[in-house]
Amino acid sequence: MAQLDSIAMAPEERHDLRAKNGRPIIDARHVAVSFKVEGGSVEAVKDVSFQLHRGETIAIVGESGSGKSVTARTVMGLLTKRAAVAGHSRIEYDGKDVLKFSVRQRRALRGNRISMIFQEPMSSLNPIYTIGSQIVEAIRVHQRMSRRDAMRRALELLTQVQIPDPEARLNQYPHQLSGGQRQRVMIAMALANDPDVLIADEPTTALDVTVQAQILNLIRDLQQKLGMAVILITHDLTVVRQFSDYVYVMSQGEVKEHNITATLFANPLHSYTRGLLASEPSGTANPLPTHSPVLLEGQGVRVSFMLKKGGFFKPQLSELVAVDSLSLELRRHETLGIVGESGSGKTTFGQALIRLQKTDGGRILFDGEPIHDMSRDHMRPMRSRMQVVFQDPFSSLNPRMSVGQIIEEGLIVNRIGANRNERLERVRDALVSAGLPANILSRFPHEFSGGQRQRIAIARAIAVEPEFILLDEPTSALDLSVQAQIIELLRKLQDERGLSYLFISHDLKVVRALCHRIVVMQHGRIVEEGPVDQILSNPRTAYTERLVKAAFQVAA
Repeated sequence: MAQLDSIAMAPEERHDLRAKNGRPIIDARHVAVSFKVEGGSVEAVKDVSFQLHRGETIAIVGESGSGKSVTARTVMGLLTKRAAVAGHSRIEYDGKDVLKFSVRQRRALRGNRISMIFQEPMSSLNPIYTIGSQIVEAIRVHQRMSRRDAMRRALELLTQVQIPDPEARLNQYPHQLSGGQRQRVMIAMALANDPDVLIADEPTTALDVTVQAQILNLIRDLQQKLGMAVILITHDLTVVRQFSDYVYVMSQGEVKEHNITATLFANPLHSYTRGLLASEPSGTANPLPTHSPVLLEGQGVRVSFMLKKGGFFKPQLSELVAVDSLSLELRRHETLGIVGESGSGKTTFGQALIRLQKTDGGRILFDGEPIHDMSRDHMRPMRSRMQVVFQDPFSSLNPRMSVGQIIEEGLIVNRIGANRNERLERVRDALVSAGLPANILSRFPHEFSGGQRQRIAIARAIAVEPEFILLDEPTSALDLSVQAQIIELLRKLQDERGLSYLFISHDLKVVRALCHRIVVMQHGRIVEEGPVDQILSNPRTAYTERLVKAAFQVAA
């Protein structure tokens, strides 16, 4: 009976297939993918079928590890050597089975007719090449075009995706851009050759709420102009509701339910879908203890960068002030949120406060001790007391080290644990605390989904038992149901260990659930600060009001 219900909710063909004109541009049938692991194999995708027509957007939603991204990578032919696609699987592009294409045919297809925006832009961009040269390469691989014309096209693309000062960005490197700006570069590269199909794997994960709508509207406008089809892979149900025509809900490698977007949201049939739709960050931060002492203090902190424009022989230098003489106080047990649009200076300010970013001026005190002028050697003993969870977990996890080695490394460096057995016990405890199984010590980062990698990064930070953690978009890669778990975990750890958090985020729903106070940043300056309830319910500036409206009223 359960199997019959499953077939009714997730049949092989779409419910609206007969109403569609023409053949689907992508028709996937019975796709199954397994991965070789120690002692056997794991079925990541089991019997998945979907159809995509020209000019429409289908969404594939589900929790981290549900098989969404593996399904997309199977279409692109970007699976690892440990992956095996079942022989009965078929993925037809324009009537031809791409699974039977030669390596050369798949390469000609990728980035040209079918393009993909990846979840983690920093790991997709080459750190040793400028932004301009990478976009030019994406264009010239598939088009006969001079370098000058390709660079002109690259400038047009950066302008299209609304990167500020696009001409200067062409000569910059990935590390000089914010997370949101790097994601926009990836979108520009994906659209460079006007593809028939765009696969967007969490395309707005790194973007703030106001830019998120702009980028999705841009993709939709280009879709209508070019007749492009879009596969949207996301855990953001608000985005799905606004921008998709048809939805596939995945869990544990299977499609549990699919339907026209409006129908699925109005009448979800599967219990998993109902639970997914009901998931949203909730609750508020636990009350701050009275007379809590200040742990971290910044006084007039300033950070600037020199931007280079023009040619090699006549460069023009201009100063960009990323953090403009800012001050803040963070108390013990407190969670302070720093919010603002991409490029507002949130991450730069946070990293400057823990000496991961060079400052031009100001004072920084940690537990009353000045650290702004400390040497690297003097800072080393302080590092175990302050930890970081970065925005892009893949680039912060060593791909050549196993999960066990990655987490144990911090314990070894800080001389925590009497012996290896004790350290491994701490590693397992940290993994379990972060919502992961303790038996994944021998696996590597690339074997996990984006959300699972973020939890590994959180486990690594927890393992050394710090007093303070800088959380840079820690829930951006996580689906809604796991976000709630991580928020509860962070609250629990804060109560048990007296932790202080500096929480950098563009997700105001998560900020409301976790933070005591908020600092709102724009163009390197603090425009507003105060208690969470005050800022979110009664913003004093038009900028903050726009952020709040985009976060909480976007679904209306």
